[in-house]
Amino acid sequence: MKYLTPLITLLIFFYSCTQKTPSLPPAIELNGSWEFQQTGSKQWYPATVPGVVHTDLLANKLIEDPFWENNEQKLQWIGQKDWKYRTHFTVTQAQLAPDHIEIVFEGLDTYAEVKLNGQTIISASNMFRTWKSDIKKALKVGKNSLEVLFRSPIGYNRKKYEAHPYKLPSGSETKEPRVGSFTRKAAYHFGWDWGPRFVTMGIWRPVKIQHWNTVKLTNVHCYTQAIAPQKKPTEAKMMAKVTIEASKAAQVKLTLNDTTLTCDLKPGENTIDYPFTVKNPQLWWSNGQGKAHLYTLKVAMEYQGQITQKNTRYGIRTIELVNQADSLGTAFYFKLNGKPVFMKGANYIPQDVFLPRVSEAQYRKLIEDVKNAHMNMVRVWGGGIYERDLFYDLCDENGILVWQDFMFAGSLYPGDADFVANVQQEVKENIVRLRNHPCVALWCGNNEIDVAWKNWGWQKQYDYSPQDSTQLWKDYLHLFHEVIPQQVKQYDGSRNYTTTSPLSNWGTAENFNHSSMHYWGVWHGRDPFEKFKENVGRFMVEYGFQSFPNIETIKKFAADSSLSLTSTTMTNRQKSYIGNGLITKHIKQYFPAPKSFEEFVELSQKTQAKGMQMAIRAHMSRQPHCMGTLFWQLNDCWPGPSWSVIDYYGTHKLGYGVVKQEYGKGLNNLE
Repeated sequence: MKYLTPLITLLIFFYSCTQKTPSLPPAIELNGSWEFQQTGSKQWYPATVPGVVHTDLLANKLIEDPFWENNEQKLQWIGQKDWKYRTHFTVTQAQLAPDHIEIVFEGLDTYAEVKLNGQTIISASNMFRTWKSDIKKALKVGKNSLEVLFRSPIGYNRKKYEAHPYKLPSGSETKEPRVGSFTRKAAYHFGWDWGPRFVTMGIWRPVKIQHWNTVKLTNVHCYTQAIAPQKKPTEAKMMAKVTIEASKAAQVKLTLNDTTLTCDLKPGENTIDYPFTVKNPQLWWSNGQGKAHLYTLKVAMEYQGQITQKNTRYGIRTIELVNQADSLGTAFYFKLNGKPVFMKGANYIPQDVFLPRVSEAQYRKLIEDVKNAHMNMVRVWGGGIYERDLFYDLCDENGILVWQDFMFAGSLYPGDADFVANVQQEVKENIVRLRNHPCVALWCGNNEIDVAWKNWGWQKQYDYSPQDSTQLWKDYLHLFHEVIPQQVKQYDGSRNYTTTSPLSNWGTAENFNHSSMHYWGVWHGRDPFEKFKENVGRFMVEYGFQSFPNIETIKKFAADSSLSLTSTTMTNRQKSYIGNGLITKHIKQYFPAPKSFEEFVELSQKTQAKGMQMAIRAHMSRQPHCMGTLFWQLNDCWPGPSWSVIDYYGTHKLGYGVVKQEYGKGLNNLE
């Protein structure tokens, strides 16, 4: 009975392929009964797809809770091994009727060889891409076996790391070999100064099988061209671009809302432009500005009596980043529907180090918290992931603008042709997937690489020769000033792109007059909170202060014997090299010295809240000099001390209440 679920799923799927119905069936997910093993072992265990090997090991009671006490350190071996997943299904001759039968892996983490009946059909090398293959020729009548071999990113890239002519800085990675720069995988999986090192592997997003005959409706891109007049619009000029793939010349009927077009297709990819007008449009506004109104574009393609339908949600709005010289220095602010809006928000990181176990309810709760705190923007930070569709759907519905980093953070990267081509495809796929969301406000090339190269002393730290430095900077410019912006321009010309964040460093007073700013004088610079009032940039993209989560949260990962700052558990939890000392220093500035660990925890939150209040008040009071404040950070990926105001379990720290109070005050925009 163990293969019953995938078998029934595929029988239903293939049966539908042979029926002449007016509508093709949706894709079928192949997320049923899988097994996994460590390579070299003879024992197979039940696996969950989507999932990762750590959670599968935990479900089978082969390891203890990775978050408990110091299990992080004990479980590093998992990321150094190779792992294999498999499932089986049965098909008949009649079920092979469609011209094209494709398997689609929406996410493989990260180096994966996929075999169907012993034949390699996919060789994956990027966690952020979708991987698919036409499997019609590889399928056979009877029992079919599907197998995925995952290679350890550490082992896979060790030779690249050792053979590279110079070392590459790799985020917050502290363990050798530092392979993060070579691996198109979430950087925080290799460790950060607020999270653990768990190098995951697995089928982390859904698997599906889809089919088509001759023509396939692959994409609908709908966007706003113009709104007129802007203050009281009477019409909006829209554009829909419909992409259809054809295996041979064909003619289809394409219906968009109430308009039907006859389209002659050539073999390959076809794009049909459909300009349309919406009278008296209801605009999409960010939280606090108005309603986040959404429309639906209904698209239907008919070919030889079969109909494929695709509904696409869109918002009518314009978004513009103004980043140019002004009387104060260099402006950096957003115009929404022609109106300057002060951005109030936070930096978002993935909600778990083990990504597939984040539930829909958790997503809904977090975005609800964002909205209730009067935020209108979140930044999806470049050391995490391009989030799942649900995240952007919820931001669309709740008026939360998204500053979207591409997934590069605090590192330098190889410049070879294979790496760049891999990134090109990654960037294209994610732009195409996310561009219909009205919430997406900006594409940003990377997190802190430009400012690091110019200010962090990498050249001396890594002993780069002048020739090395020239080549490294050339590779940087090629990737972030040429390759990625070209992809943005080609696939989403309606949004702005900025090469990096920040554009200005906090080291000098003059820099606070120019562009985007990550102000870490309070924390890394060990400045007092009062410096928040003095050091206000044009757009504050990062700043913050650490605290511990509630004692109830701490007790979920620590035994009573570990409730001390000097215990090995608490020492390992604190990923910032100056964390506990700096928290203690600031506590003593504002409060009596704590007499117990529990009191330290409580005062750490009070201290964080005080710092957040001082910073936000300073930023909001300095309009129009400052036009945005996004604190670091909103949430956690595991339970422990960090800069978050919402802990791993969704519990609000005291800082959340202060953020809600301060963001609820003052101007949301400049008229």
